[in-house]
This record gives sequence, C-alpha cells and structure tokens, in this order.
Amino acid sequence: MASGVPGFFDFDERLAELSAKGDDLERLKSVVDFEMFRPALAAAVRRSTWC
Repeated sequence: MASGVPGFFDFDERLAELSAKGDDLERLKSVVDFEMFRPALAAAVRRSTWC
C-alpha cells in the first residue's frame, strides 16, 4: 500500500498480521458463542428485501 491505495491482498495480509500477533477479537470469538444472539438480533433488526 505504498501508493496510498490499498492493493488487492492488503486486507488479507493485515488480517494475517493481526492473527499472528494474537488478535483480541479472535480470542473473544473462541470464548463466546455469538450464534446464540442470532435469533434475538434477527428479530430486532429488520433487513431490507431489496438489498
């Protein structure tokens, strides 16, 4: 990303760097089952049918 414009693989490389350093969100995901919140969130948040 030397030119200031993200390259094709910059996002994937950044995620790999975070994982290698011990990403806090990955650790949290391994402890908390976020799928248990899906039904409540699906009921509370409407999704547009045209998107």
